[in-house]
Amino acid sequence: MAEPVSSVRPELSYEQARDELTEVVRRLESGGATLEESLALWERGEELASVCQRWLEGARARLDTARAAADDQRP
Repeated sequence: MAEPVSSVRPELSYEQARDELTEVVRRLESGGATLEESLALWERGEELASVCQRWLEGARARLDTARAAADDQRP
């Protein structure tokens, strides 16, 4: 039976989302799942990929801010 597709918990860290996404991909690539299970896994993978993307975008913004602040402090 397919696992229920639920919203990704807001407290999910990048590493947790990445690890779960890796497991979802492994399960999809191994085959053997029903169409319904595969669709549920795909949807979960999309959610997890979005979480990872948001974390990476946040990290990029933090780096850009830190670089700008460092540039402003240079004589």
